[in-house]
Amino acid sequence: MGHQGSRSERRISSVFLGIVAIMAVTGWAVWTGYAASPGLAVFLFVTSAWIVSLCLHEYAHARTALHGGDLTVGAKGYLTLNPLKYTHTLLSIVLPVIFVILGGIGLPGGAVFIERGSIRGRWKHSLISAAGPLTNVAFAVVCTAPFWLGALDGVPLAFRFALAFLAMLQVTAAILNSLPVPGLDGYGVIEPWLSYRIRREVEPLAPFGLLAVFALLWIPGVNAFFFGAVDGLMSALGVSDLETYCGRDLYTFWRESNGVCAVPQD
Repeated sequence: MGHQGSRSERRISSVFLGIVAIMAVTGWAVWTGYAASPGLAVFLFVTSAWIVSLCLHEYAHARTALHGGDLTVGAKGYLTLNPLKYTHTLLSIVLPVIFVILGGIGLPGGAVFIERGSIRGRWKHSLISAAGPLTNVAFAVVCTAPFWLGALDGVPLAFRFALAFLAMLQVTAAILNSLPVPGLDGYGVIEPWLSYRIRREVEPLAPFGLLAVFALLWIPGVNAFFFGAVDGLMSALGVSDLETYCGRDLYTFWRESNGVCAVPQD
């Protein structure tokens, strides 16, 4: 009986498969130049791919928690990759998409509720928290593979720009989420190693951690430093500032383009 239950609990949801299908079709439209508006195709491709990465991020937390001893993640639907099963669909999916549209920043989404009491051992707790940002890192490496492998011959410009922007979102999400700030995964990694007193004092701050980070990003000096670090990582992965910029320019197709990133239409 338990085996049957666990099997259905791990079946990939049709919601997730639908998002992957949108990503595949719009990716094809960007690649072939089939879309009447390359910008709209890039927007749909990057947004659906971003949602897929958010689902994989949460899945990584849940799957690691399952192996760590939390057997409740299956019943909660976390192993089906269905974004509607997360604790806060608004915070996990809608808000990160809005932040991408407004600021081109990969907001760490996310809320899968892990039964931390079921998990024994500090290393397991740290690994569960680290699993999410590591997924973003892996996604960034995959997106930038054509760049650092020097395999861009024959890759259409629009698709190349879309991949650059998508990779940049993954890099920003990985960096932000790795900060040791309460409420973010980076704090979750170090929390098991802190004293009970510190953890108890910090706990009430968790809901405001992400807000504090974004407030800091409004400070010009902090913003310049953060995006300088992002640009440095992107260029280490073989992606130029111009490619990332043009990806964002195409993505925000409703804005007036300055013509620098004009993509030839078939």
